[in-house]
Amino acid sequence: MCAGRFFPLMVLCLAAAGPGLALDLAPPARVTATETEAPGSYLVPLGRWTAAGIPGQEVEGTVTRTAWSLPLDGQTTLQMLDTLRQKMRNEGFVTVFDCADDGCGGFDFRYGTPVLPEPAMHVDLGDYRFVSARRDGTGGTDWLTLLVSRSQAEGHVQVVTVTPLGTPTPVRPAPVSLPEPDPEPAAVPDTAPVEAAPAEDGDLVARGAVVLEGLAFQSGKAALTDPAAPALQDLAGWLKAHPDRRVILVGHTDASGSLAANVTLSRQRAAAVRQVLIDRYGIPAAQVSAEGVGPLAPRASNETDTGRAQNRRVEAVLAPTQ
Repeated sequence: MCAGRFFPLMVLCLAAAGPGLALDLAPPARVTATETEAPGSYLVPLGRWTAAGIPGQEVEGTVTRTAWSLPLDGQTTLQMLDTLRQKMRNEGFVTVFDCADDGCGGFDFRYGTPVLPEPAMHVDLGDYRFVSARRDGTGGTDWLTLLVSRSQAEGHVQVVTVTPLGTPTPVRPAPVSLPEPDPEPAAVPDTAPVEAAPAEDGDLVARGAVVLEGLAFQSGKAALTDPAAPALQDLAGWLKAHPDRRVILVGHTDASGSLAANVTLSRQRAAAVRQVLIDRYGIPAAQVSAEGVGPLAPRASNETDTGRAQNRRVEAVLAPTQ
């Protein structure tokens, strides 16, 4: 039994122990649908929808989706969310993304992230709230997302939780929906390592850009397999030494597959690198941005395996000073 009033006659329970993570709403709320995948995967949204999709992290483990319906009793979606969000924080979860309808991306966000179907879960496109949160522990990372909306007489809540299955599952950045435009090797050959903490007369400043050599991604995906790559450590060191400078991370692919798919893939890979710099190395979000140009700026021929491997890369481009 846990404490914390949601609104009259409703108790919110967030269970922190046991093999799974449960957020339960007591009567008069009623479960309208629930499903569990073990093992499963879920893209945790970490930003608003853009033309490239929803930026996020794909996490693996026991994935549980549950929807509730409950009497509104005059509550707004924000009031419903506030109690859920506070209890979530009390249980050690840290919010990583929080948005409301148009601020999330409206129609595109709602249909770009999994939602249990009507009538189990109703989402008013002009009145919904969304939160992503994580809790790190010795057993791994728990993830939780909340989607809250309403109809004329009822409130609607969807909770998605992901808990490690057996040993902790590493969290890896990935796009929402990504085609497989080209088969890729396990790693991009490391032919020109970035300088350690580039000096003012180094490549980054002298040439305006530097390739982050040695980064490896899963085939056709945005998952960065080694967040401790030396190139990232060096770039993070430079950014910390120059807090007044900004860089734009630009993703590139080879020419295999469609242009649209490759542009999307390149942008998602750049976004994955940006997220590692922010989460792992503590770089301020405002100091790095991410773009993608797909196959439009090759540095080698796409007629050979070696050339295609060199073209699949992420570059750090020095942003103009303001």
